[in-house]
Amino acid sequence: MMDGMLMELYEAWMRKCGLTRNSTSFYMRILRTNYKLAVEKGLTPDRHPFRNVYCGIDKTVKRSLSFGEIKKISALDLSRKPSMDFARDMFMFSFCTRGMSFIDMAYLKKADLNNGCLAYRRKKTGQLMMIEWTKQMQDIIDKYKSDGTSYLLPIITSEDGSERRQYQNQMRKINRLLKDIANRAGLPLSLSMYYARHSWATIARGRDVPLAVISEGLGHDSETTTQIYLDSIKSSEVDKVNRMILEGL
Repeated sequence: MMDGMLMELYEAWMRKCGLTRNSTSFYMRILRTNYKLAVEKGLTPDRHPFRNVYCGIDKTVKRSLSFGEIKKISALDLSRKPSMDFARDMFMFSFCTRGMSFIDMAYLKKADLNNGCLAYRRKKTGQLMMIEWTKQMQDIIDKYKSDGTSYLLPIITSEDGSERRQYQNQMRKINRLLKDIANRAGLPLSLSMYYARHSWATIARGRDVPLAVISEGLGHDSETTTQIYLDSIKSSEVDKVNRMILEGL
């Protein structure tokens, strides 16, 4: 049943739902891999259904903060704004855990933390990640006790079958609050949880950490993916040089 027309309709539907080209491509590539397996097993002739849909990777727009900007966010006194305080702490937890995605944070279990090591599998790829537990992470856990559930963080607060909805609601709320937090920190940008991941990679690169180490830290399956993360940073460096050259004109 899978042909070029069906895949084009699927791509159009995903774009209508608001997914970016990189997101639609991610799902297409997974589907294409399984389709190729089906062809190899003789379950279907190869109709080349992915010929006219996008399966590449676009460069992403720079979404990273400097270490100084991260410190500004961390130093904000939000004690009188509990919801905003929680949003900031979840952002910082992501940064401290090498840019852990929000869905992985939400589903972390207390049992994932053992003997000073946090071990979990990425929801996106299934890759096993192991992170050394630090004081910064422990301080956040101590601040937000998640009693009554098996989850490490109080993002999902009730194990009643609505876990996915709880995670999605929290993500929307936190991303909304992070924009206000950015304003309070004097940062002219639309801050979201995703900045934590890009920022960790950017800061690591700025400190001459090898690409292979950054790739491993982010849980990427190849250095090519990591390079796409960092290409936008290179562009900003070139722009800076260009401004220096043009100053004398």
